[in-house]
Amino acid sequence: MSIIIVDDNAINLLLITKILKNAGYDHLVSVSSAMELYSLLKIDSITAAEVSADLILMDMMMPEIDGLAACRRLQENERLRDIPIIFVTAVGDPNKLADALDAGATDYVMKPINKVELLARVRSALRLKSEKDWHKARDKRIRIELELAKQVQRSVLSQSIDDEKLAISAVYQPSFELAGDLYVWHRIDENRYGIILLDMMGHGISSSLVCMFISSVLQDTIKHISDPKHVVQELNRYMNQLYMTDELINYYFTAIYLVLNTEQKTIEYVNAGHPPGLAYVDERMVLLEQGCCAIGFFENIDISVGKIQYENQVKIVLFTDGLIDSTGDGREEGIDQFMDELTQHKDLNFAELRAKFIPEENNGNQQDDICLVMITTK
Repeated sequence: MSIIIVDDNAINLLLITKILKNAGYDHLVSVSSAMELYSLLKIDSITAAEVSADLILMDMMMPEIDGLAACRRLQENERLRDIPIIFVTAVGDPNKLADALDAGATDYVMKPINKVELLARVRSALRLKSEKDWHKARDKRIRIELELAKQVQRSVLSQSIDDEKLAISAVYQPSFELAGDLYVWHRIDENRYGIILLDMMGHGISSSLVCMFISSVLQDTIKHISDPKHVVQELNRYMNQLYMTDELINYYFTAIYLVLNTEQKTIEYVNAGHPPGLAYVDERMVLLEQGCCAIGFFENIDISVGKIQYENQVKIVLFTDGLIDSTGDGREEGIDQFMDELTQHKDLNFAELRAKFIPEENNGNQQDDICLVMITTK
């Protein structure tokens, strides 16, 4: 434990140093002014290493720069503001002592110094510093782990496709570091593609972990089962495994899963409680509304599969409700408004659609995760 003692009176410095040394505190540094303290802590250095001081004992009344001004200066420095400060002072004015605490001091000790009181307050301040250091180290570790989790989450999102049969593009703007939206597509065989967009309950770590769990089973589920009804049933089975009886938590997600067959020119889909996707089929528009409730609500769910036949070309736009919330006053009004907008801009390519509905300046400032996916056959 390193303690810095600041006092312009040499006798006070010697007295405090002796009391602390006799109590077993060996790492002590004495300075006689606030300017010496600033120099010791390298207060104006941007690149200074982490400060090793665990506590500052400081006189309130000092020439040139008094203790209150020095305390405020330290509190303005992000690198130094967590060092507890105890004022050792002869000032008995309650207003001055209140000013000291308002300036950021942890505590104060009155002169003449009572050894027992001083040591008790030092122990209390050092415990506080130790707890702060522990929390800072934990928070730093969590930030590193969250950044890794963010990269892992981004890595499981499918990459754009632009082959001889179709193009799939997506944009994703999470509202938190870790989010609950996920889009995945897999080529089932030469002519069929399985595509899913889902929106997990909530945000943050728990939603992200459940997303990772679902993404880990999606590839095999889509490729080995493929049939939309059976895929949704299988996902519902996995989600029901996560039910936590003690916590009364039932995780669920909404989704649209579809199988696009470029040879037979069909789209089979299930909408599981998700905002309806919009398909431009030849010269008509079709809402992807048919399906079931959200996945994970119930152990057994009734599922109906929608089917669309097209002749020439189809363009499908899928989105999560974060996009609706950003364009309307409420869910129903937002869906109607967004569908009207999509209808009016059906000829926009993906880049134009993204610029229209998801401006770059809004990235991360929305209340919910935003995801937009476009699928176009050739």
